[in-house]
Amino acid sequence: MTDEAPLARRAAAEFVGTGALVAVVVGSGIQATELSRDVGVQLLANSLATVFGLGVLITLLGPVSGAHFNPAVTLAAWWTGRREGASRLRQVAVYVTAQVAGAIGGAVLANAVFAEQLVRWSGHARWGAHLWLSEVVATAGLVLLILGLTRTGRAHVAPVAVASYIGAAYWFTSSTSFANPAVTVGRAFTDSFAGIAPASVLPFIGAQFAGTAVGVALAAALFGRPSPAARDVVPPRAAHDSAVARP
Repeated sequence: MTDEAPLARRAAAEFVGTGALVAVVVGSGIQATELSRDVGVQLLANSLATVFGLGVLITLLGPVSGAHFNPAVTLAAWWTGRREGASRLRQVAVYVTAQVAGAIGGAVLANAVFAEQLVRWSGHARWGAHLWLSEVVATAGLVLLILGLTRTGRAHVAPVAVASYIGAAYWFTSSTSFANPAVTVGRAFTDSFAGIAPASVLPFIGAQFAGTAVGVALAAALFGRPSPAARDVVPPRAAHDSAVARP
């Protein structure tokens, strides 16, 4: 996580970014079901909206907070830089709290935008070993991608790379790649195409944390230990320098 901005500002960016991400996921899911009865078309619309929305949010807020929007990413970043002590652990607590609160707020906002009941628990049960395995795979791949980009000096391509990965993972996993504990909690607050039943939340989150551990281990095996500057999704100076370098 970056130390460029005050912690309160970084937390606000994580709250807004995670909330906007969930609003995009839930809102596009509701819109898709209103416009088409074909499940394939619904998933296509939902995944495309998520790709575009996530790319924009990482580009916009990466220079402020690193654009984690995901407790799994925050924990992976903390683990690779855990030698920095208690102050960094405090940042983890603040980030995760902001992400979960933002995710819930984003789901409520999407419900409001489409004149749905503000809080309506999802009845969409997502239960089964294949779904949990999918979440392990999806989250491991996401963490590996993010850590790999930062450790090879290519964090400036994170908006495109991360958004593209999530879009692909919608289709190559049976769970449609939640890969995010905060987003999983938020999606329990909407009984829509993108929802998840509250009873299905904890197994998904457990699988996501297992995937986080796998992703961290793979990153260490493939890319070695990180340099001090290579711990954010989008380091603030990298995003700025990339923009300046364009003609």
